Amino acid sequence: MPSSRTALSSRLAIVCGNAHPGLARAIARELSVPVTDSSAGRFSEGEIRIKVNENVRGKDVFVVQPTCPPVNDNLMELLIMIDALKRASARRITAVIPYYGYARQDRKDQPRVPITAKLVANLITKAGADRVLTMDLHAGQIQGFFDIPLDHLYAITVFEQYIRRKRLKHLTICSPDVGGIKLARAYAKRLSASLAIVDKRRNSPEETEVMHILGEVKGKPCLLVDDLIATGSSLVEAAQALKSAGAISIAACVTHPVLSGPARSRIAGSCLEELMVTDTIPLTDANRHPKIRVLSVAPLLSEAIQRIHYEQSISVLFDGMPG
Repeated sequence: MPSSRTALSSRLAIVCGNAHPGLARAIARELSVPVTDSSAGRFSEGEIRIKVNENVRGKDVFVVQPTCPPVNDNLMELLIMIDALKRASARRITAVIPYYGYARQDRKDQPRVPITAKLVANLITKAGADRVLTMDLHAGQIQGFFDIPLDHLYAITVFEQYIRRKRLKHLTICSPDVGGIKLARAYAKRLSASLAIVDKRRNSPEETEVMHILGEVKGKPCLLVDDLIATGSSLVEAAQALKSAGAISIAACVTHPVLSGPARSRIAGSCLEELMVTDTIPLTDANRHPKIRVLSVAPLLSEAIQRIHYEQSISVLFDGMPG
């Protein structure tokens, strides 16, 4: 009889493209399986060229590919990899998308605009994915855009241990906007902390104006929580508002470090003492800063992958989370 490790390796395959090979390798190490040999290159005119160099016939394949910048290239790689695996007779294909791009357009809030979150869900399904594993979607309703099973994990399970080690007394969890109340409430409940909300008014899609704070933050350590940080405008303005209201320390934990445009310089010059992020998106050298602390989601994703592979419940991985 083969050992459990050998048996797992023979039935389960981890495949990745160019989006985040480091995370794929970390997941594979957690599972004690090798990353399946594949190549993701380009034809001379720029078209994406994918080849899976190992036999995956009858295997349970997990494609690790966040749709992070460059979003369009990484999304197309994901779709083409799924198609290649389908044609290679993989038994089941799970798209592991730690960061789900195009998620911010999840509803028709203006005339003549698309719902790209639904469009991308359709593309992934039509490409041949049998299941999706993702983390901290920008909007919970995106789960309903898929006509295949979707498992939605939450990064709070990664942040919680790190935050508890700080032993902060009278911690207040703060939402940088009204839309993040549900997420902030889940953090506050999990960490037995109080809750505050930064009420703001958006002047444009990129700029916001902080109005006032709902809750007591004076003399307390504050922790801002959000699902993603792009340009950093909202988070930095919320941090400044908390400081003006008398918070003694201000940190933030954000799942997806998109960190586009002036985000790094804004964080560097802000009153934030620490920004905790995960490695759902690879952090480039240009975006690294002493204030930014990266925590790995590889153990959480590997546990979910193993449970999916053995047809076990993964509800224990997000017990007590929003919704």
